[in-house]
Amino acid sequence: MWKRKVIKKKAMALMKQGYFRILPVCFLIAMLTTAYSFSTTFLNLQISSGSLGNDAAYVSGIPNSEAILDIAVHLLEGTALSGILNGILYDFLSMIIDLFSTNISVFFSFIRTANYFLTDGFSSVLIFSAISILFALVYQIFVSNILLIGEKRFFMENRNYPQTAISKIFFLYKLRYLRHPAWIMFSRTLFQSVWNLTIVGGIIKHYEYILIPYILAENPKISRKDAFFLSKQLMRRNKRKFFLLDLSFLGWHILSLFTLGLLDLLFVNPYITSCRTELYATLRRNYVLSRSAKYEELNDSYLEHVPSDDELLIIKALYDDSQGPYTKISYFAPEQYPVFLFSVQPPLKAVRSPFRADRRYDLLSYLFLFPAFSIFGWVLEAVINLINRGVIQSHTPLYGPWILLYGIYGILILFLLKRLIRKPVAVFLINALLYSLLEYFINLGTELASGEGLRNYSEFLLNLDGKVYLGGTIAFALIGCAFLYYLAPRWADRYMKLGHSKRILLCTVLYILLIADIVFSVCISS
Repeated sequence: MWKRKVIKKKAMALMKQGYFRILPVCFLIAMLTTAYSFSTTFLNLQISSGSLGNDAAYVSGIPNSEAILDIAVHLLEGTALSGILNGILYDFLSMIIDLFSTNISVFFSFIRTANYFLTDGFSSVLIFSAISILFALVYQIFVSNILLIGEKRFFMENRNYPQTAISKIFFLYKLRYLRHPAWIMFSRTLFQSVWNLTIVGGIIKHYEYILIPYILAENPKISRKDAFFLSKQLMRRNKRKFFLLDLSFLGWHILSLFTLGLLDLLFVNPYITSCRTELYATLRRNYVLSRSAKYEELNDSYLEHVPSDDELLIIKALYDDSQGPYTKISYFAPEQYPVFLFSVQPPLKAVRSPFRADRRYDLLSYLFLFPAFSIFGWVLEAVINLINRGVIQSHTPLYGPWILLYGIYGILILFLLKRLIRKPVAVFLINALLYSLLEYFINLGTELASGEGLRNYSEFLLNLDGKVYLGGTIAFALIGCAFLYYLAPRWADRYMKLGHSKRILLCTVLYILLIADIVFSVCISS
């Protein structure tokens, strides 16, 4: 048996020990998945309604509340309930829906598509909106769900390995092992959605399935049937107590309402996830010790037993003889989980060919990366707008697939932040400051030159003179980290594999197209 106070005490101790690594993990999960939707409310909160908010690339053009409530009003038109939905009740429901929902959602993409159909009938917008459902589904399956498993893995390792890296949330990507856990998580979501139709059954199944991500984080190879079975067995006679544990955080959630989710981001989410992880560890330990059915599927003993240096040396010597993927890499990171002992091993090329984020870039590489980042920004905004708004749109004065803000920003951070590569938190904060200054002065310059800024963020609560806002700053800071740590070294490596003449030719073609687009856009606008 377990006690709520003991679980909370242990979770708080873990929080104190590794808060400055736990916080970035929960922040990344809040930004990249649908797990902590309320936590980011303060970033993108709009203080009035209108069209100005459409300038923000990472905010839905049609709020979730408007999409779902407009459908309700349309379907109830002519009835007594239609009048009830108007006025104060409409505003109240809008606030609740927008506070506790997220933009990148299969459900709300479907609702927006239905809304377009009811208001405009069949049109090209409806087709793109329908495509957005597919994009949202793919994102949910292969990004959101995979990162949620990674989050659980981080917290599980962090209990006994105090230097667990923040990048652990991407561990399934590093292992190149996605399809099987993605399928199980999709099945969990599908079954949960069906059970939610019964309301009470949905609550029961929520707690019956709640440990599946933890089980997958421990053993990604487990079968779907066994994952569901073990979660059910571990939660047997524990669903009510788990519900009471969740209920005990109600006061924190109410308090967080007054901070528009900031308290959730800084404290509540890390605390709750730490408690749930500690509870999983307790239930798992008792289940394994009791040798209950399928206990051998919970096969990662090193989550509980931390090997000594002597054990590691002996195991590594035996491992070297087995010619595994880590054979030529001495991996004894202090106070970190020994990855060469994990049940799933990555492909050989994933281990032998690491990319150095602090690598040097020559002039041709910089010349290539500028248009590459600009094109990437256009594609990224087009996909996000397709998911959120059902249209392919990128806010750029050019006619071609370029957003030069991304190119300028990407090259600046490569120049300025390479020396801080081993300090990701500092890199993120400087990225945020650098982007804020860059976009502010670009908008200011455009406004002075043409009388109108390139983008207008006046509707957002946390904006600076309408030229930059906090939500966009955070989003771009994350993109900047992706440029620095992942995209730039990989793209530059592939570019350098081309012959010298091909590299020059590629850059020449890209810049001819870019300059031609700029000249054409200026001529048209004038």
